[in-house]
Amino acid sequence: MTPLSIVHVVGARPNFMKIAPILAACAETPSIRSTLVHTGQHYDENMARLFFEELSIPRPDVDLEVGSGSAAAQTALVLQRLEPVLQSVRPDLVLVVGDVNSTVAASLAAVKLGIPVAHVEAGLRSFDRTMPEELNRIVTDAIADLLFVTEPSGVENLRREGVAESRIRLVGNVMIDTLLAHREAAARSTIVEGLGLGPGAYAVLTLHRPANVDDERAFARILEPIVELAERVPVVFPVHPRTRAAVVRYGLPGRAGVRLVDPLGYLEFLRLMADARLVLTDSGGIQEETTILGVPCVTLRDNTERPITLTHGTNRLAGTSSEGIRRALEAALEPVEAPGPPPLWDGRASGRIVAELASWWSSR
Repeated sequence: MTPLSIVHVVGARPNFMKIAPILAACAETPSIRSTLVHTGQHYDENMARLFFEELSIPRPDVDLEVGSGSAAAQTALVLQRLEPVLQSVRPDLVLVVGDVNSTVAASLAAVKLGIPVAHVEAGLRSFDRTMPEELNRIVTDAIADLLFVTEPSGVENLRREGVAESRIRLVGNVMIDTLLAHREAAARSTIVEGLGLGPGAYAVLTLHRPANVDDERAFARILEPIVELAERVPVVFPVHPRTRAAVVRYGLPGRAGVRLVDPLGYLEFLRLMADARLVLTDSGGIQEETTILGVPCVTLRDNTERPITLTHGTNRLAGTSSEGIRRALEAALEPVEAPGPPPLWDGRASGRIVAELASWWSSR
């Protein structure tokens, strides 16, 4: 049988952890031929290179060098620059991951050329259309041919939207494949000791969503209980590039107990999370990772597209009011026994995806 030719598209840091185990599983499958395209949406080239090295992701075959810009500009550039690549490679399938601008743009470029699309991490819904990621997820799922889902809520969401059962595959979470594969290496990181901290004696904070950091009043409401927490527990804050200007503008660097650090590589950040007393975040992926690590997580949002982290994990949805965050923090600081992992979050999701791809190809 002719090998299945796949173009895998990544664009930003959250994509890298998702594509790494899929590429590795494809490389072990003789009937699959892979081409990796990096759109360059993630504009910190040094950090992108570090993630590729730490996760053993092969050097991209193509770099579109899209760079930073508005959502419209990034989407348009990916469409424009990816189309000739797809026309040249002529793949049988384009595989996209996550919910960034590159995800939806690559999907559109493919379907307009009549190329089937597979979406990894399909079906997640926050039901908040003010989130750019939500719109990217909805559009990508509407046009993709194969929808690889991480949790049962994703299956139900797709069914509700009228997606045919034949397109849906519940396979588990490839982010957890990467976490489990690199946990031992991460444990060798000295980031915690380098910060003068000890296991269980600090909190970790990440913030990057525009709704949280671009509005001064919203940011102030979030920071107030976090600064109070820092009087009891040191808070380590790896600052996302788009957040740094706001952090400086609102005077956070002068707050005692809040430690601002530069963005970290995957292994350093995994070690930092694994040994934390708790994690505060507005990131989707961190809600999943803390669920597996058994570390209490307080999500600084009014909604989550990953409800299984609330029912099967350590995650608490705090909202964005000062009082709601205070209540969630107090609850998260109380010791509780971590539940077991969600179904299929076992480190083998990428293998199930590749098996489904091979089955799909053989049936065509």
